[in-house]
Amino acid sequence: MTDSRKFSAIILAAGKGTRMKSDLPKVLHKVAGLEMIFHVINAAQSAGVSHTTVVTSPIQEDLRNNILSKASDTPLTMAVQQEQLGTGDAVKAALPLAGNPDKALILFGDTPLMRPDVLQQMVEDSADITLLGFMTDTPDGYGRIICEDNKPIAIIEHKDADEQTRQIKLCNGGALAVNASLLPDLLNSLENNNAQSEYYLPDIVGLAHAQNISIDLVVCHQEDTMGVDTKSGLAKAEALMQSRLRQKHLDNGVTMIAPETVYFSYDTIIGSDSAIEPHCIFGIGVNIDSSVTIKGFSHLEGVRAETGVQIGPYARLRPGTHLGVNAKIGNFVETKKAHIMQDAKVNHLSYIGDAHIGEGANIGAGTITCNYDGYDKHLTEIGAGAFIGSNSSLIAPVKIGEGAYIGSSSSISGEVNADSLALTRAPLREIEGWSVKFRMKKDKSDKAEDK
Repeated sequence: MTDSRKFSAIILAAGKGTRMKSDLPKVLHKVAGLEMIFHVINAAQSAGVSHTTVVTSPIQEDLRNNILSKASDTPLTMAVQQEQLGTGDAVKAALPLAGNPDKALILFGDTPLMRPDVLQQMVEDSADITLLGFMTDTPDGYGRIICEDNKPIAIIEHKDADEQTRQIKLCNGGALAVNASLLPDLLNSLENNNAQSEYYLPDIVGLAHAQNISIDLVVCHQEDTMGVDTKSGLAKAEALMQSRLRQKHLDNGVTMIAPETVYFSYDTIIGSDSAIEPHCIFGIGVNIDSSVTIKGFSHLEGVRAETGVQIGPYARLRPGTHLGVNAKIGNFVETKKAHIMQDAKVNHLSYIGDAHIGEGANIGAGTITCNYDGYDKHLTEIGAGAFIGSNSSLIAPVKIGEGAYIGSSSSISGEVNADSLALTRAPLREIEGWSVKFRMKKDKSDKAEDK
């Protein structure tokens, strides 16, 4: 049965993040190539949220502008928490909720590992308030969830807990899903008589229990709730995210003989029966079809590779690279904004930038496209079946016709006709006996210096 209720998200991002020791706002630090705040926004959307409100502080104008510029296609509004009076006050700053939702999903902008399926369980739960919790043998520092008859009745922050409460291993995961019609009254009832003199959002659970409002609990893995507030925490979150991404690709039929050495971005797409050798890195925007081989120590970013492509080892493929079916990119090859068509080969030691390489063309070792004149980039066009000899310089704009041959060590500019041979190599000049005379001259000079 389809759930017809509307859900909104409130994401708290007003924290200063001073422990990150960075000029960059905490929630804009990246995990797997994506800012943490967008991991949270994307997870909420995947869980069924139709509108998101991000809460920031008055001094975070740059953060607000950054989020809005990168989320232009996302139903999203920004709210400002005028004073740092606690999480309850931060949520209050987001009211009234846009879109008049049935439920509000409250999240934190520094929790990039939150899973959409966990959030979906929360918003679709029938209770008026649904908590997120996790079990741990090391609960120090976490708020504890107090239960009666297996139902949560309160959350007690660690700093305010007595020793008996601190023995509880069921901890607060931070996220809450709340009946939107009840949220304003619950927030207005919060008090700040606690160790921090703040308005704690988790206190609405105890208030709700006192009013016989229904409360439920979703239990998740501890890592799902992990907040990042230091560079060490950021590194840990990256490691956990990479573990998830590797498992996702393995489950999708990708072969990796040493998956722990391969690093993915959040949006990497790889087809089944593709194979990735050790020590490869995938930047953002990589889309790989099935049966592609990527050999060791290769770095890809903004790459589209069709079926049967072979890449590397030690290849660097930069944004705008498109490889056609069965194309080959060999060792120590760099490409950028290059469309390399079906069965074309760039096997070794070459730079191909701002180029279109036709079907079946062969690019010899040491070939470079000279695409930049200090002001503008220019196009190199190489026709189908053309053969470019080793150590050639193609000075763009240049157009080489289909089936043409370029002699090794040539510098080519302008246009070469189809099926022609073009070369700029100087004729061989041989001077017999020159080396003997040269050595004799050097030997006499060395003996004179020794005296």
